[in-house]
Parts: sequence; structure tokens; C-alpha cells
Amino acid sequence: MKCDGLIFDVDGTIWDSTVTVESAWNAALEETGYAERVTASQLKGLFGLPMLDIVDRIVNDPDTKKKEALLKKLTVYEFEYLGKFGAPSYDGLENALSHLSDKIPLAVVSNCQAGYIELMLEKTGLGKYFDMHYCPDDTGLLKAGNIKKVVRELGLKAPVYVGDTSMDEKACRDAGVPFVFAAYGFGNAEDPAAVIERPEDMIGLFVE
Repeated sequence: MKCDGLIFDVDGTIWDSTVTVESAWNAALEETGYAERVTASQLKGLFGLPMLDIVDRIVNDPDTKKKEALLKKLTVYEFEYLGKFGAPSYDGLENALSHLSDKIPLAVVSNCQAGYIELMLEKTGLGKYFDMHYCPDDTGLLKAGNIKKVVRELGLKAPVYVGDTSMDEKACRDAGVPFVFAAYGFGNAEDPAAVIERPEDMIGLFVE
């Protein structure tokens, strides 16, 4: 598959933080006074959405100030727990990134909050393979806009985005970039340009 640069999603594509985040978010929900709780399985269906949308799906509450307080606490607890416990990257991913980064530039684009990508790169030790990364708090843009930004800044002519959800696929359509579906991740895809069953499949797909 022709490709002169790869852009990656985070959750469900690079690492699986859902078990750690489940504990963090439930602590935040309890401390903010909500009875609702989340599971790692539920989080797999929510990751990829902007954080405010995730909060609205977790709690049904018209109290905007209380939800804003929850959002702040979710971020604090998530960073605290991930900073302490980390989360696993997918088997074979580092080998794939090592091969790919020698041939083409790599980037990360996610709809996460500021600092999350940096934390992931630090805890996994994968930061050395990536040339740039963006999230909405960095630029004011959602995923499609940040994909376009990476394409422009890296001067890519044949970019590809690797992600694991239909939301990633839609962002790629909006950005005009081919979408490769990471079937080992959290979600589904309708009509991806290609499918990878494991991270190391990228080596044969994108580089000779």
C-alpha cells in the first residue's frame, strides 16, 4: 500500500489504558458525588470521542457546573493513575514502529485531552519513533482537522491513518486520508482501505 507517512490513533491502536482508566474514573465519579460507574468494556466504546461527549454519555445530569467539576477530576485522576500504573502497548507494536520509523515519518493524532499523548509516549517508551503529535487542546481542532495539519506540516503526499473505530474512519473521510483499521483494537469499521490483525502486519503493508 503506497504510503509516505503514518498517523496513529492512541487508545485501541497504540495502547489499552481501559483497565487503569476504569479505576481512575470511578474514583473521580465517586468523589464528585455521582452514583454512576464505568467499566473497561464501556470505555472501549467511548474512547475516541471528545471528553465532554464522554461525560454526557456517562452521566445524565443537567447540572453543567457539576459536570465540569467531574471533567476536571476525571483528567486529574486519569493522569495520576496512568502516571503511577501505566498501561500496556500492544504486542509487536514497538517492533513495527522501529521498522516503519526508519522509512517514513510517524505521527499521533487523538481526540484526547492535553498531555495524554505525551504521557502515553513516556510510559510506553515509544516517543522516539514519532515526529509529531496533536490533540484538540493543542490546536483547537478535532481529529479530522489535526490529521490535515499533520499532513501539511510533514508535507505528505500519500498519508495513511491507522485507527480502530468508526469514529476514526469518519475523521479520515472528512480529512481525505485513507483509513487502515486496527482490528485488534476496540471498535469496528465499515469500509477501510486495509485491515491489520496485529501491529506487525503494518511492516509488510507499508514498507518493503
